[in-house]
Amino acid sequence: MPRSRISEELREIAGAEAVLDGAEDLMLYEYDAGLSTGTPQWVVFPETTKQVSRIAQLASRMNVPLVPRGAGTGLSGGSIPRAGGIVLVFSRMTKILEIDAANRRAVVQPGVVNADLSAVVARHGLFFAPDPASQKASTIGGNVAENSGGPHTLAHGVTVNHITGLEVVLPDGGVVQMGGKAADSCGYDLTGLFVGTEGTVGIVTAITVKLTKVAEAVETLLAIFHTIDDAANAVASITAGGITPVALEMLDGKTLRCVEEATHAGYPMDSGAVLLIELEGLREAVTEQAEAVRAVCERHNAREMRRAANEQERQLLWKGRKTAFAALGRLAPAYYTQDGVVPRSHIAKVLRYIETVAQKCNLQIGNIFHAGDGNMHPCILFDMRDPDQVKRTHEAGRMILTYCVDCGGTITGEHGVGMEKNELMPLLFSEDDLEVMKWVHDAFNPKSVLNPQKLFPTPRSCRETNVAGGIGGSR
Repeated sequence: MPRSRISEELREIAGAEAVLDGAEDLMLYEYDAGLSTGTPQWVVFPETTKQVSRIAQLASRMNVPLVPRGAGTGLSGGSIPRAGGIVLVFSRMTKILEIDAANRRAVVQPGVVNADLSAVVARHGLFFAPDPASQKASTIGGNVAENSGGPHTLAHGVTVNHITGLEVVLPDGGVVQMGGKAADSCGYDLTGLFVGTEGTVGIVTAITVKLTKVAEAVETLLAIFHTIDDAANAVASITAGGITPVALEMLDGKTLRCVEEATHAGYPMDSGAVLLIELEGLREAVTEQAEAVRAVCERHNAREMRRAANEQERQLLWKGRKTAFAALGRLAPAYYTQDGVVPRSHIAKVLRYIETVAQKCNLQIGNIFHAGDGNMHPCILFDMRDPDQVKRTHEAGRMILTYCVDCGGTITGEHGVGMEKNELMPLLFSEDDLEVMKWVHDAFNPKSVLNPQKLFPTPRSCRETNVAGGIGGSR
């Protein structure tokens, strides 16, 4: 079918104003917050599940790639149309369909912004716990696709722990319901299976989420250290001591200085690292835990412990944390963020290794990350206009992720695999492991119409990685 005919069919389905196919419009949807790009042939803004179903039927019939996209804040190329085709943008599917406060559930369309949901349900004393740093822009549908985390998921869990039901459009246009409002359902846990599949097995059009009750008391602490090692060792001791903060974040000196210059949040400019620690629960328990955390940090040479005296101070500290990546723009015009995960006891040595990578690749790397669950976020600073810097940036990222795997970790904690890390999957999985995953993929998406060339490595890269024993030379 000619391209013009597909454009006509898409307009018949979604409306004339809901389809873009001009070159100047398509350019706006060829990238996300990562490094990779890919240009779509069509961009469509559906408003209903029925429209999504009909578009999927068209794409399947014509064997045209179909790629779902939320807000485009992803960091692994998950919403990039690697093979062209149709990009479905959910910015018009933004309805909160139901709030069931009594049962702590809500049903939302995929385009609902993460932070907006919490703002709406706050009047019921509830919130949606997964809170990625991009929560003021990222959508619930995108959070489901990538199984997003965030600072407060140390105690509460990542997205999959807060999704109980999904309405999903399959590649052939069929519409299925997975799960529902119940905490558990019989049969296969297809809801859990679907979360984190990055749009490769189906397109979510409605999401039933679990809402969390706002705690009675919240205590926010800032632990200030002279060295990164002391801060990292304090993290391991806090969790080893049986204390589980709702958030335990770490910023190194390079990053916190940029943050302080940008936000004036109260981070000390002369420190080597800080820990942002938040506790919540019953008032007496929070007070007791705060004293225990203070004692652990002081044992690890914390030079000072500060407590947010009121909600304004607390919000300011979190403003600094959640705008940190943007603040690093003071040092370079672009950044590339990785999210390898390591055991907490390995954080200090991984940070030292990241510094050697920065020196070897002649790049600046700042570190701000979810220290409590070992989710590292090295932020590699570079200039996109310099091809050599781009090459060195990619190499630095590969070296860091390979080292995370060598330390017993993994290549992603919340950003997904997408097209940025798919060739690193053999570092974690054997060919047999990957084959089983491919069986699941093919059961839903046999023609690879949905989000093709994502997650899975090419067969050649599988063999090369297994032979080489890793990428980046750290093994």
